[in-house]
Amino acid sequence: MTSVPRLGAAALVLLSWCAIAPAAFIVSALVASGDASAATYYIRTDGGDDEQCNGRADVAYPGSGKNVDCAWSHPNYALPTSDRPRIDGGDTLIIGPGEYMIGWGSPGLSRASMRCDRSSPYDCYPASPPSGKPGARTRILGAGHDTGCKAPPKLWGTERVELVFNLQDADNVEVGCLEITDKSDCVEFHANDAVRCERDQPPFGQWGSIGIGAKHSRNVWLHDINVHGLSGRGIMAGGLTDWTIERVRIVANGWAGWDGDVGEGESSNEGDIVFRNVEIAWNGCAERWQTGEPYACWAQEEGGYGDGLGTGKTNGHWLVEDSRIHHNTSDGLDLLYTDESKSATVVVRRVYAAANAGNQIKTAGNALIENSVIIGQCAYFHGKYDMSDGDMCRAYGNALSVGIGPKQTATVRHNTITGEGDCLILTAGGNATSRVDIHNNALIGQTDVTASDGDRRACGHYADESEAVVSFAGNAFWNVKDDQCPPGNVCGRDPMLTGMKLDDFDAMPRAGSPLIDQARQPTSVTSDFNRHARPMGAAADIGAIEYQGAHATAPAAGKTDGATTQSAPGASSSDAGSNAADAGSAGLSAPRESSATAIGMVAAASLLTAGIAAMVRKRQRRVEAG
Repeated sequence: MTSVPRLGAAALVLLSWCAIAPAAFIVSALVASGDASAATYYIRTDGGDDEQCNGRADVAYPGSGKNVDCAWSHPNYALPTSDRPRIDGGDTLIIGPGEYMIGWGSPGLSRASMRCDRSSPYDCYPASPPSGKPGARTRILGAGHDTGCKAPPKLWGTERVELVFNLQDADNVEVGCLEITDKSDCVEFHANDAVRCERDQPPFGQWGSIGIGAKHSRNVWLHDINVHGLSGRGIMAGGLTDWTIERVRIVANGWAGWDGDVGEGESSNEGDIVFRNVEIAWNGCAERWQTGEPYACWAQEEGGYGDGLGTGKTNGHWLVEDSRIHHNTSDGLDLLYTDESKSATVVVRRVYAAANAGNQIKTAGNALIENSVIIGQCAYFHGKYDMSDGDMCRAYGNALSVGIGPKQTATVRHNTITGEGDCLILTAGGNATSRVDIHNNALIGQTDVTASDGDRRACGHYADESEAVVSFAGNAFWNVKDDQCPPGNVCGRDPMLTGMKLDDFDAMPRAGSPLIDQARQPTSVTSDFNRHARPMGAAADIGAIEYQGAHATAPAAGKTDGATTQSAPGASSSDAGSNAADAGSAGLSAPRESSATAIGMVAAASLLTAGIAAMVRKRQRRVEAG
């Protein structure tokens, strides 16, 4: 991940981001019942202060009395800026409907705070919740969390507050059913003076830098949260162990969606890092706070960043599934920086990645990428949202970039991949002990917008200074540079998808498609991108989506034209650890749905930036062409 200025210390028919699976209620109830002594506290906009109310009842302050059984009026009373919470580990805090300003001028700022005062308003964020226990998490939840989270309470930052929600050093915590944002259109440090936030002189305005900040935090469950429109990062979190993020939306934050680089030597993660049913989109763009419209999009050429999700050097077993990662101004999912000396693994399953301005998905080390729709429309922002052309198709816009190290295996199977960058799949690193299996994928080239001469189609695959053994079997190659198609694959046959153009790409095969029943490489993948059964005929289909027959319907890969809420793929929270045998063939143990189960215990290696070698190759081509 490219170094950027630090901000401080601190359309598919799919499941709605706030739809809560019944299983989540059961887990939540079990966690809450883990400690019989745990208490429940309440926040309401019509509550009282810490002297008027004790927070122990979900009722308004009656207008008189002290220490009354009634709700507090603001989260600051439960989690004061003095960093001495009034709730204990294992307690539950329910935040009622409405809006709660976070920052200088908000109710309940502590006079005893060592960090929050008029000279440092950026530090006027609530305390981190007290840590719970493994069987009894501390719970911070919006009212309605158990009935669908239809109207989550809004926490909004003001006066350049560093964090809106603080999870520093917080262990065994559940946070759910919240909207986290600010009320400003500005972006911190933006290259455009008219967009840049005021940082030098108060009043600074109604903006906050980071939605959720976390470091040195273990066993945290984030769910049903909408983090959008922050001037910096939606979530800035590193040094984590065993985090699960479900039904979370991270959209239109001015610098990045999820930034995992919290400082050198502090950013590496451990255990299971699980993203399920998340949407990460339009990050690197400012958001019109009153309408949600993106504007003033920027990235590294202009001094910004723009990744949907990026990390520092990291360990951990990463699982990203049933999610949408689209329209970010740099890379979409950047898991490039796994630690070569550690045991990091990456599993990407049923992910829709599209129209990110760099690479759609990057992995390194032992990895499994399956059942995903990857649309490398890296020039989507051309002429749109004030984006600089120099920030489009970064690293030459390869749709999928796979790094591999010695004695490591990456498996790319049953995906539908298209793109207008240099190549659809780039592999890099490794030696003769490394292996990349590319099986049963539909690889569909488009015009390469990074090419200036010769065959201007995207290449199907390119090995970048790599001696890794690459195995191709059961793939379909169509419209790729030099008509690349190794033996044992379907060559030169129109895949007959429902939509073939980038603007409305639809990965569903039509009747008569040569993808149907043609996945000749044996596989135990038993479902597809839409969680429909695989196979439906004599054999599995090539690509991410299994043809269901003339009388069946399935959601298309989709098209997104704006910052309207796009929900994550319609999948339940239970997959019963399917495809275990195939995960094992990739050098990984089977991913499970609980973040407490290891995704894999294998060695990993980091990948040198793919774009550097691609640039060298481009230059070599130009020299050879004279």
